[in-house]
Amino acid sequence: MGHRYAGELIVSSQQNKGALQYEFSIQVPPPVAAQPEALKKKIATENSIPLATITHVSILKRSIDARQKAVKVNLKLRVYVSEPYAPTEVELPAYPDVSHASEVVIIGAGPAGLFAALRCVELGYKPIVLERGKDVRARRRDLKAITRDHRVDADSNYCFGEGGAGTYSDGKLYTRSKKRGDVARILRLLVGFGATDQIMVDAHPHIGTNKLPDIIAAMRERIIAQGGQVCFETKVTDFEIKDSAMTAVVLEDGTRLETNAVILATGHSARDIFELLDRKKVAIEAKPFALGVRVEHSQALIDQIQYKRSDRGPYLPPSPYSIVKQVGGRGMYSFCMCPGGVIAPCATNAGEVVTNGWSPSKRDQPTSNSGIVVELRLEDFKEFAAHGPLAGMYFQQAIEQRAWTLAGKTQRVPAQRLVDMTNGQVSKDLPTTSYKPGLASVDMGEVFPSFIHRTLQEGFKAFDKRMRGYMTNEAVVHAPESRTSSPVRIPRDYKTLAHVQISGLYPCGEGAGYAGGIISAAIDGEKCAEACIRQLAQ
Repeated sequence: MGHRYAGELIVSSQQNKGALQYEFSIQVPPPVAAQPEALKKKIATENSIPLATITHVSILKRSIDARQKAVKVNLKLRVYVSEPYAPTEVELPAYPDVSHASEVVIIGAGPAGLFAALRCVELGYKPIVLERGKDVRARRRDLKAITRDHRVDADSNYCFGEGGAGTYSDGKLYTRSKKRGDVARILRLLVGFGATDQIMVDAHPHIGTNKLPDIIAAMRERIIAQGGQVCFETKVTDFEIKDSAMTAVVLEDGTRLETNAVILATGHSARDIFELLDRKKVAIEAKPFALGVRVEHSQALIDQIQYKRSDRGPYLPPSPYSIVKQVGGRGMYSFCMCPGGVIAPCATNAGEVVTNGWSPSKRDQPTSNSGIVVELRLEDFKEFAAHGPLAGMYFQQAIEQRAWTLAGKTQRVPAQRLVDMTNGQVSKDLPTTSYKPGLASVDMGEVFPSFIHRTLQEGFKAFDKRMRGYMTNEAVVHAPESRTSSPVRIPRDYKTLAHVQISGLYPCGEGAGYAGGIISAAIDGEKCAEACIRQLAQ
């Protein structure tokens, strides 16, 4: 294999004499990690490699270690010695023309639906994607209407429309679902459709709300170019089922699409679909989820707490945080933390208020925000037990509607300074936050049931013990953060992935209770497409 520098592993040796590649891990200060020439010098010095022979250094993985006062960057590297470096482009699969192929109906054009459609094309089947909302560009007008006019379009908003909830709510790609499927494959596909290749490097990859629309549009255009169909403003209102098998999908305008293969990927907020399934006595189940608030701090404060310095400097990114605490036997944790981001209005119907957060690709906003949520159990929904499997959904909806009423029946959001909230005091005034529709000073005890309110109060105090300085009255709590995941699970056979009761119906993604973010939804979409096609092939 050749000479081994400083005990590091030689991973390959090329045919060119003296040309070698090394792969190893190092820990360096942020300025070294950020400057290619400084990184080369560090490698050369520590490994006794002549600097002039290092032709290229590729960063394979990158993460930040801020546990000690001196922040370090962990890097996994591939070092090219005396070897020309030719960057390799990520290639998309060889998608065939499926214009005349067998059809699969996919309901929903979020991550699960789009990746299911692409996988269908890749395997030689024609996807017909039905999306109730508008295309990714047209959605923007409706998002502005929520912010500016407090008007909510029930079919085109932050949750519904091309790309689903993830498109205009950040594009975080971190997942703990590595056992569920090939995360690297999903990342490669995203890069192939226009995402930066840095998402394959960073420990907590992120695309950014400003970048995602073009990537989503490129995916849709490829589906159409290969003979698939993507239909916007096309709402499904009924299913026809005969002998426990799917036979047709009915649209709002009365159109019937005969089909025995339906991938249901409608997302966690498609309450009308959950109600439709319940009316038709298609098996669904209430599912525990989490609910709480979204709290906003200055990004400078979070950086100071996390990096243990007054100024993070030019070489460190805006710091995130992640906290989990047990409070009175319940879990309370940060969710969808957005460094350098803003809080957005994410209601899907008039008469409700919902918050979420997002960041642009540079994460360059002066504020950070995070959902802080409390785990819920099925017994918490007993007040809504008459709704059966929809009890959790109605519990969720009731809090959103109460928030809307308390905030003046607009898209203003109930808000309270953080210390005031923990002390049970209504805030006398509120600072301007990134939530554009505006704030209403409200006691969070009026928004939430007492057990959630008490858990949040005690939990924030526990958070401050972990992150000294977190508890400040300059931080503002916004309510509610209620769409963390689906309150319903649509049960499916663990082998075939088809519904346990209805053949030809494949519950998929977050809305079905089998995913929790862009990556896991994409993986589930591909799996459901494969399962559906296996059944069709038989």
